Amino acid sequence: MNTSNKKNGKYILGIITLLVFLNVLSNRFFHRFDLTKDKRYTLSATSLNIIKQVQNPLSIKVYMQGDLPADFKRLQQETKQLLEEFQAYNPNIVFEFVDPLENKDESMDMIKELYRKGLTPINITVDDKGKQSQAMVFPWAVAIYNNKEVTIPLLKNRMGASTTQKVIGSVQHLEYSIAEGLNKITKDKQKKVAIIKGNGELKEAYIAKFLMQTRESYFIGPFTLDSVAKNPIGSLAALEKYDLAVIVKPTETFTDAEKQVLDQYIINGGKTLWLVDQTVAEMDSLYNASGATLAYPRDLNLNDLFFKYGFRITPDLVKDEQGSPIKLATGDPGSAAQFQEFIWKFAPQIYPTSTHPIVKNLGGIKFDFVNPIDTLKNGIKKTILLQSSLYSKKVGTPAEISLNSVTEQTTPAAYADKGNLPVAVLLEGNFHSMFENRVLPFEQKTFENKGKNNKMIVISDGDLIRNQLDKNDQPVELGYDQKSGNLYDNKDFIMNCVNYLLDDNGLINIRSKDIDLPLLDKEKVYENYTRTQILTIGLPILILVLFGVVFTFLRKRKYSK
Repeated sequence: MNTSNKKNGKYILGIITLLVFLNVLSNRFFHRFDLTKDKRYTLSATSLNIIKQVQNPLSIKVYMQGDLPADFKRLQQETKQLLEEFQAYNPNIVFEFVDPLENKDESMDMIKELYRKGLTPINITVDDKGKQSQAMVFPWAVAIYNNKEVTIPLLKNRMGASTTQKVIGSVQHLEYSIAEGLNKITKDKQKKVAIIKGNGELKEAYIAKFLMQTRESYFIGPFTLDSVAKNPIGSLAALEKYDLAVIVKPTETFTDAEKQVLDQYIINGGKTLWLVDQTVAEMDSLYNASGATLAYPRDLNLNDLFFKYGFRITPDLVKDEQGSPIKLATGDPGSAAQFQEFIWKFAPQIYPTSTHPIVKNLGGIKFDFVNPIDTLKNGIKKTILLQSSLYSKKVGTPAEISLNSVTEQTTPAAYADKGNLPVAVLLEGNFHSMFENRVLPFEQKTFENKGKNNKMIVISDGDLIRNQLDKNDQPVELGYDQKSGNLYDNKDFIMNCVNYLLDDNGLINIRSKDIDLPLLDKEKVYENYTRTQILTIGLPILILVLFGVVFTFLRKRKYSK
């Protein structure tokens, strides 16, 4: 017995030693194993770098709790599991799930507070075996760090998509949404954005939502090119302090000196986002007695600059069968006005087909009187971000544009080999100066012919960034069309462009992550509902009853003797 006890003692001691060793080893070498096929819970290097920035307690409050529809329970579960991953790498990150509708006495006050912060709910129709009901869900989270607060949207609102499709897209963007939100409040602003003025660009009221969104992550300020006429060298030096220049729908001609300042800014590494119209055509000018207006080319004196960089915005209009809805009055004059919805083909509703992170998983993006972009061969890498549909074509200008065109009949033959016109292009590479081997508009000792590796984005419609104004002249959400009630993905697209051009930590690349969600086929479930219940509930009970009967019978037979 003594020998046996000694062996058992050594065995137990060895196990304890091994467990202590493994525990010490696990504390020194932290690793989490993700056994999912698509590695959905494996955080990217960018997310991990953002997590490391959290030195103080960071709290996240998620407003998705309680009796949620099935699709949103999935989104809730994915959000919780992803936040657990964030917390595992940094215990300073804490989170909780809150039901804003739990306490009826306090729910209205909480809902008003959420509305004040811009956390608007969505009302969805829940279809349960043919029975429909309404549910209100707040797919938002709020993160607080060092007295700074940021709202994090958890639901990707894709126009025309079903709730299930929205949830799938939201899960695809979940890590990006959370990481971007944490990055906003944990990282100090560093990059600077210049809004170019002086050439008839859009007024601030019409880009207010863009400015507000950009200001959350970057320093932003106006930069007027008027000073170039008096002090071009000083203007260039001042502009080079900014990391990105945004040129929004200029309507007045650029001088050669102004072009040299922009050119040398680009050559020296400055990023640019161009939103340029090459035609004069406005929707407001159509609402007159004739219901028509003349669209004609706009000369901005930028064609030679663009040509040198490798693209050209043609003074044509894109007419697309995949247009946006518009409501027009119908009926005889003098009678009560009746409004009917038509498709306005000069306002293309473009859905991205590219897999580039800027546009991946985005919904419809609305344009107004957009121009085609031609790309030229010059050694610069060009990526087409957005293009019109297959059933689209160019309309040359000058041309009369009439509201009566909404009733015209067309056939696919009218668009044969004419569609897929680029309207947004990313250019990357070493740009050559437009003034290479040319007389300079002003003397510049630091002039460079060839630039550093750089990138720019060109969008051939300035109205893409334009927000509408309500009755009180207050800006509404960028991408929201008050007349149709549709919310387009213009804001997400334009902010993705800014983030990509200024991204220094690879945050935008998280959008490339693909996640495959195995979802139930609801129609198939409904068709086999009774059968499934019998197999999953009735059959196990029947087997249990039969086993009990047989067991009792055999037991009585055995012991009755």
